[in-house]
Amino acid sequence: MRFDLKTSRLTTVMCSLLFALTTVSAQTPPSGALTANPVFHKNCAKCHGKTAEGRHFGGPPLVSDKVSAASADDLRTIITNGQGRMPKYASKLTPEEIDTLVEQIKALNKK
Repeated sequence: MRFDLKTSRLTTVMCSLLFALTTVSAQTPPSGALTANPVFHKNCAKCHGKTAEGRHFGGPPLVSDKVSAASADDLRTIITNGQGRMPKYASKLTPEEIDTLVEQIKALNKK
């Protein structure tokens, strides 16, 4: 196999571009602050998916018209007291953690 200077430069440029794109995508979570929140990963992602897209036979997506239409108070009540198959988190999360989740869920739906 013979490499010339032109091939070598092209290979270097392509590898650099691939590295740069990988670095940028690794630093930007797909759904924003919610998916980067450790409380979300520990308590919510198992049902709502790692990117809040929902899971088949699990929790619904957190980016939807239904969630977008819900008020912050409605979301806070659902997280705190549970609803349907959603368990209550009043004894597992602090009020501040619940408020942060609500803010982040609402922010997801503004995009």
